[in-house]
Amino acid sequence: MFAGSEMFSMGVFVLVFAGIWVAAYLIFWRAYGDDARAIARLRGLSSEGEPRALQQTPRLDFTEWVRSALPRLGALMLPQGESGTAQLRSQLAQAGLYQANAAKVFLGAKLALMGLLLLLCGLLPFLAGVVPLPWAMVLGALASAAGLLGPNVWLHSRIRRRQRELLRALPDFLDMLVLCLEGGLSLTAALPRVVGEMLQVHPTLGEEMTITQQTANLGLSAGDAFKQFAARCGLAPVRDLASVVLQSERFGASLVKTLRTHADAYRIERQQRAEEQAQKAAVKVLFPMLLFIFPAIFIVLLGPAAFQIAQLFSK
Repeated sequence: MFAGSEMFSMGVFVLVFAGIWVAAYLIFWRAYGDDARAIARLRGLSSEGEPRALQQTPRLDFTEWVRSALPRLGALMLPQGESGTAQLRSQLAQAGLYQANAAKVFLGAKLALMGLLLLLCGLLPFLAGVVPLPWAMVLGALASAAGLLGPNVWLHSRIRRRQRELLRALPDFLDMLVLCLEGGLSLTAALPRVVGEMLQVHPTLGEEMTITQQTANLGLSAGDAFKQFAARCGLAPVRDLASVVLQSERFGASLVKTLRTHADAYRIERQQRAEEQAQKAAVKVLFPMLLFIFPAIFIVLLGPAAFQIAQLFSK
């Protein structure tokens, strides 16, 4: 019995020591990794004139290896043809991932998570003798399913968060755009001024409007650039804004009054969403109170009485 407890204490000590060592290494790597890479880069620049035999072999960075391995894994799951990846590319664009190999990296992350979680939750417990083979198969299947669905959950969460940020910033953008248009600037001349301010106040919308401005500078009209912006973000208010700009360019209608009306409507909608979230907060707080606060109150109030009753019945 004593030997078993001693082995358990030794195992806990080893685990704590290993955890502290790993945490210290990660903190040191985060704090001094950039400095070490910068110093290595300066040494490499200073030793360009030295013979190749005297130069050290560059070390392969783990993050670079992961970035190069994920697209190769994703290429195995990538459907053939543009129609199979159109929806995935649209979702990645709505999440703000515009890289050329974003779809391959996303699918590669799915495949890597499936294999890693299968190994950690299924194979290793079975080899260690913790769980029998049937339970190891069940745990491995559940872990693989979590690895398959986890990136989708993250992607949809990122899309929703990005759309909320765009909707929150859209009225301010329209107000500034209307001010510039009322000052006598054209739409293409007003966009750079508004984009410069949006990058500081609302970075997400500022980045999207930077792409829209660059698209307009390449030769497309402002309406077509806003139409592409609406396709990227997938928001109905932005589609309405693109339709207004297109109609103004096509029929010569007044753009300032229409944008002012849209800005007022979006501002009222933003206020209504804030009021809705405030009304939902009371209901959402109720469940943590029932689960965490009330049991603690009951323990404090009824604990002494429970001890007294226990002592009374023990006699």
